[in-house]
Amino acid sequence: MSDTKTEIWFYHLERSTLDQVLPGLLEKTLQKGWRALVRAGDSGTADDLDEMLWVYRPDSFLPHGRADADHAQVQPVLISESGDNLNSAQTLFIVDESELGSTEGYARCFIIFDGRNDQSVQHARNRWRGLKDSGAELQYWKQDEDGRWARSA
Repeated sequence: MSDTKTEIWFYHLERSTLDQVLPGLLEKTLQKGWRALVRAGDSGTADDLDEMLWVYRPDSFLPHGRADADHAQVQPVLISESGDNLNSAQTLFIVDESELGSTEGYARCFIIFDGRNDQSVQHARNRWRGLKDSGAELQYWKQDEDGRWARSA
């Protein structure tokens, strides 16, 4: 393992939904030659993400699988409800306020939260404070009025 700390990036959704943002972030991850682990809070969210990644764009899909299915270890994008990095991913995506767990071994972690949901915002703020107090390397990204992502912190 590297001595480099995991970069933890918070993505504050206000103008877009998770279904609109997550595929693009996953595509960029795969373009870097990295694998991704998407941690969902429950099986319903995992099911929704699994379906969405097959059909999010009419001309394409993201190669992915579920942690509870065969061949999880070879999936470029793995959807899981647990903290096990079965596919040796370099990036961790936290959605649906799922548990962060250890970020050791990841190059980057994305915490994606819904800015239109007060509970989700409060949960992200608490998570930010806790991570900041622990010395984590944090970045905060928010969409501008044109929908482009801008680093805010």
